Amino acid sequence: MAPPPPQSHRSPSPSQPSGKSEVSDLKSQLRQLAGSRAPGADDSKRDLFKKVISNMTIGIDVSSLFGEMVMCSATSDIVLKKMCYLYVGNYAKVNPDLALLTINFLQRDCKDEDPMIRGLALRSLCSLRVANLVEYLVGPLGSGLKDNNSYVRMVAVIGVLKLYHISASTCIDADFPATLKHLLLNDPDAQVVANCLSALQEIWTLESSTSEEAARERETLLSKPVVYYLLNRIKEFSEWAQCLVLELVSKYIPSDNSEIFDIMNLLEDRLQHANGAVVLATIKVFLQLTLSMADVHQQVYERIKAPLLTQVSSGSPEQSYAVLSHLHILVMRAPYIFSSDYKHFYCQYNEPSYVKKLKLEMLTAVANETNTYEIVTELCEYAANVDIPIARESIRAVGKIALQQYDVNAIVDRLLQFLEMEKDYVTSEALVLVKDLLRKYPQWSQDCIAVVGNISSKNVQEPKAKAALIWMLGEYSQDMHDAPYVLESLVENWDEEHSAEVRLHLLTAVMKCFFKRPPETQKALGAALAAGLADFHQDVHDRALFYYRLLQYNVSVAESVVNPPKQAVSVFADTQSSEIKDRIFDEFNSLSVVYQKPSYMFTDKEHRGTFEFADELGNLSISAESSDSVVPAERVEAKDKDLLLSTSEKDEGRDPGSNGSVYNAPSYNGSSAPSTTSQPLADLAFPSTGISGQAPASSLAIDDLLGLDFPVGTAVTPSPPPLNLNPKAVLDPGTFQQKWRQLPISLSEEYSLSPQGVALLTTPHALLRHMQSHSIQCIASGGQSPNFKFFFFAQKAEAASMYLVECIINTSSAKSQIKIKADDQSSSQAFSTLFQSALSKFGLP
Repeated sequence: MAPPPPQSHRSPSPSQPSGKSEVSDLKSQLRQLAGSRAPGADDSKRDLFKKVISNMTIGIDVSSLFGEMVMCSATSDIVLKKMCYLYVGNYAKVNPDLALLTINFLQRDCKDEDPMIRGLALRSLCSLRVANLVEYLVGPLGSGLKDNNSYVRMVAVIGVLKLYHISASTCIDADFPATLKHLLLNDPDAQVVANCLSALQEIWTLESSTSEEAARERETLLSKPVVYYLLNRIKEFSEWAQCLVLELVSKYIPSDNSEIFDIMNLLEDRLQHANGAVVLATIKVFLQLTLSMADVHQQVYERIKAPLLTQVSSGSPEQSYAVLSHLHILVMRAPYIFSSDYKHFYCQYNEPSYVKKLKLEMLTAVANETNTYEIVTELCEYAANVDIPIARESIRAVGKIALQQYDVNAIVDRLLQFLEMEKDYVTSEALVLVKDLLRKYPQWSQDCIAVVGNISSKNVQEPKAKAALIWMLGEYSQDMHDAPYVLESLVENWDEEHSAEVRLHLLTAVMKCFFKRPPETQKALGAALAAGLADFHQDVHDRALFYYRLLQYNVSVAESVVNPPKQAVSVFADTQSSEIKDRIFDEFNSLSVVYQKPSYMFTDKEHRGTFEFADELGNLSISAESSDSVVPAERVEAKDKDLLLSTSEKDEGRDPGSNGSVYNAPSYNGSSAPSTTSQPLADLAFPSTGISGQAPASSLAIDDLLGLDFPVGTAVTPSPPPLNLNPKAVLDPGTFQQKWRQLPISLSEEYSLSPQGVALLTTPHALLRHMQSHSIQCIASGGQSPNFKFFFFAQKAEAASMYLVECIINTSSAKSQIKIKADDQSSSQAFSTLFQSALSKFGLP
């Protein structure tokens, strides 16, 4: 006897039935039970309904059972009714024709003796959301609004709102808003009243743009009789409904002060409510009502302080953060009121980092003469926290308090102790803060410089910290014995410094040091100017050129420009304007407070980015080429789409542009610079009297002094070393996304396309193939005429350094906007030149 064929152990796909007979079996079993009233029939139906719902939930198409499910719904079992309504609501949206089969039995159930079934049937009927069935909704809704049972009326009110969104004209013609208004003021059930308020606000708000009558009706909701009626019943409402009523009351404008006090007296007990949402909504009412009464407004702050602090210490971390965000905006507006409660803002060991960060900001805000010592002592403990971001924030908080002129002596000592800690991130943050302190309190320079002078620049790696150290070396070079030599060593390692910010500070610091200690710095200055002029970062190149021309013109003038007498900085600029803060305060008890930005900044499209595609993210696809060197064709995951469609990095960096200056970088000849000189700066002032096309005497003198070799006549800007790309570079979308988020923008430029290239863009894949021939791969593309967006990447040959490009092409203007991000920013300009060359050849023979 032959053995049976082997069984396949491969599990079926969750989106497909395990066999064709499965749905057929369900269908036959349901048909047998349809209309059956035998004992146990309802239990059998329940088991079958559960199987149908289970299959529907995992994605199996069971729409063929629609008729049988409707026939089996003829029962008084409420569990079966619920499952049937769930099934019907799911398939009616995608199969409007099938929805017609449900109208009769749903209308019949709307007249059932059981109010629960009437309500469920009415809810399901209104949830069909099929435009050609609205005529069947008017009758049941009218009956539901007059039903004796409050549950049915509650469902009917929400059903009116659903009807309005399906067919606004049908809803208005049936005069449902007037019925809702009557229920709002007369219905004994509080939940029905709350639903009426919610529905009327939404309907009349949408209608008010086209109807003056609707606008007037919307204003009646803010009338004194309606507001007082709702306030007197507020204890009957659920928590959600109370928040709805309180939001309405916050927009009410009382006629006199006595009304304000009446309302606050009515709502006094809501401040002790267990639900944080009710407490915040009540606080918003108190704050809005008393804005014009300064004394009372301050008393309101005192009154709401205890409920808020109680809410912070109770509940989940997420709830605490939401309440803390609202408390934060109040602390920023009136820090003196919360200054005695600073201990409530101490960080707990088990709190998440986002709560700790917000508490640190609040500790900074409430610091004053009486509590600074205790707060700073607590913050210094956090500096040794295992959570490095929190440790950084705590050090910054100490610096901010010092800049507020509270107990500066003790704080400076604490910061100098941070500099002596053997932790890189502590030293880096402390250096930045010491720089700011010296700008405001120059009298502390001797103490600070004594400690800063012992820090080796080789041990400071973070760009901002290194820039701060270099600033101090230049600003106080007369007090730091080794300053010229430290700066000289940094200039010698110019090519190893990838941060443009550091190179800019280094140029300025060397110039300042030169004016204070010229004999020891002239060699370093010559090398720095030569390196800066040859730098491929536009800002660095331009600053070096500016300093070089200043020295050519007059050294004394250069000193007055670069190193003028400085006044202490009295006030540091705030990151948010007072207008923005007021706007956030006006949107109290909303996401604006949690996000710390006005709602328009995260709801309006113009604030989401500079470039918007169609709403369908499916327009974006991974380029599919048959070559092995291209990423395989696949759909980008949702998170990758969000990345690749985002162009919100406009604030990430400046637009350095191309290094196309007509001026040239003189070559540096270190051997020609004299090692020392006692020549005073005044003797270096030369008038600029050169003739066009001929090197002036001052230029030659400066070149000779600084060891520069600047040839007479027009020289050619030194070309960057040739950049070779890996033709078989591969990058997966996840890594692209991570790099795109982390790397700053190196270059942002605009290129022109040839007419032939624009014509070829009717088929964007032609551009992808063209760029691939230049070893530049496309990872994603999207858009439609005239705007196309491409994301390219390339890899440096024999290196792991990657270049990422966002290319937005407008075929109408034949222009392309390019943003380049690179692992090695020093070679960004070279890659930009290569990319521009490849793009300019697109379409040319």
